[in-house]
Amino acid sequence: MGLFKSKQPVTATIADRALVCLVCGHGQFWDQEVKLNTSGMEFLDLGWANQSALGLICASCGYVHEFAGDAVKLWELPRS
Repeated sequence: MGLFKSKQPVTATIADRALVCLVCGHGQFWDQEVKLNTSGMEFLDLGWANQSALGLICASCGYVHEFAGDAVKLWELPRS
């Protein structure tokens, strides 16, 4: 999974609550920066200047959760 920042899935919390996938209920994710592109900026060929969000991709089903701001905390899983 070379396209993800973390080599291993991570867990995440928001306001001290564990995040689980909205689709399958799994609690492990890969994190990835996601661009929040707008059609106007893309039309002007300035898509690179759009804001970014944190994308958490479910390690089980692949559903992408997007978060703006810095409320999400990521936690590495213990290595076994």
